[in-house]
Amino acid sequence: MHFEPTKKVTQLKEQLNSFMEKHILPADVEFRQITETGTYPIELIDRLKVLARKEGLWNLFLPGLKNNEPGTRLSNMEYAPLAEIMGRYPWASEVFNCSAPDTGNMELLHLFATPEQEQTWLKPLLDGSIRSAVSITEPDVASSDPTNLQTTIERDGDHFVINGKKWFTTGALHPNFKFTMVLGISDQNEDSPRHQRHSFVIVPAETEGLRIIRNLPIMNHFALEGHCELEFNDVKVPITHLVGEEGKGFALAQARLGPGRVHHCMRTIGQCERALELMCQRALDRQAFGRNLSEFSNIQDWIAESRMEIDQARLLNLYASWLMDTQGNKAARILISEIKVVATRLQTRVLDRAIQVWGAAGLTNDTPLSYLWSWGRALRFIDGPDEVHLRSIARAELKNYNTNSGQ
Repeated sequence: MHFEPTKKVTQLKEQLNSFMEKHILPADVEFRQITETGTYPIELIDRLKVLARKEGLWNLFLPGLKNNEPGTRLSNMEYAPLAEIMGRYPWASEVFNCSAPDTGNMELLHLFATPEQEQTWLKPLLDGSIRSAVSITEPDVASSDPTNLQTTIERDGDHFVINGKKWFTTGALHPNFKFTMVLGISDQNEDSPRHQRHSFVIVPAETEGLRIIRNLPIMNHFALEGHCELEFNDVKVPITHLVGEEGKGFALAQARLGPGRVHHCMRTIGQCERALELMCQRALDRQAFGRNLSEFSNIQDWIAESRMEIDQARLLNLYASWLMDTQGNKAARILISEIKVVATRLQTRVLDRAIQVWGAAGLTNDTPLSYLWSWGRALRFIDGPDEVHLRSIARAELKNYNTNSGQ
């Protein structure tokens, strides 16, 4: 395996870094000023989208783009360093049409959409003219085991009728939100195989019976695009809104989550790099007891440990991306779990050190540190809690030893 970026990726990195410096960094102040008023800066985002697409920095995440679809056809390993650069500013990925949950939805629709679904939902997503959401997690059950889900999707003639509650549906308050993909039980026979009872259906935003109950804060941070609790009360959609086959929803969810998990980790590494950069700047500029903070050995240790841990996580992420590209997502399943745990724990560690170096200022919104720490803590639940991934890793390891020992 070779992790050295190709000439194409090197050029894209230079181009993306230039775009970030020229457009994203200056716009970050405007973005925060607008969001502090409680308004989503859609005009700012749309203005930057036009520039990004014009420069070819568009849909970088999707390896299997067809010739008539807009975007840059990159492998997962090629995309990794670019996602890291975008991730330094959490809002920036939307500018390049590379933000979750749209990326996962586009991947799923790309694999399983009917021609009608492609035209109605996938094409506008690829063009960046609409936003979407995914509704999997539920408030009343342990959703880390998706077979616990209680939302029902029942057949009624030429329609499905959906009832239940979902929460942490990211993006449901975005100005361009047009649909969510809902995972629920479509086979009501409890004797059926547990992993073959669920289906995915597309529910348009304006469907009667779909109600946003509230926008959930994450560690007291409210996302203007929303991490929403939704209620589905006799929501009726045509059977043509089924994604893939009935009863295959669990498998589709796993197919969707694999690349999405790695994308989160790519962005996390970029955010850790930004935190380390701020930590070093503060340590060099700030004095205490007659010396710069950078001269204290404990601060030097924090900087060194952060540098080593970020580099280790990056290599593991590239390894997982390489395996996805060469052997498929299924073969990379355990490595995806490994980097998911490693990267999210890394973010809270590095951000905690950076906040400590910044002192009380690190707790405020004068720096991005407190938000990035909160998001890192949330990532230990998003796309599966640490414990579920650790369980998968341990089981694979034990199976390997059991096989090797001949028992």
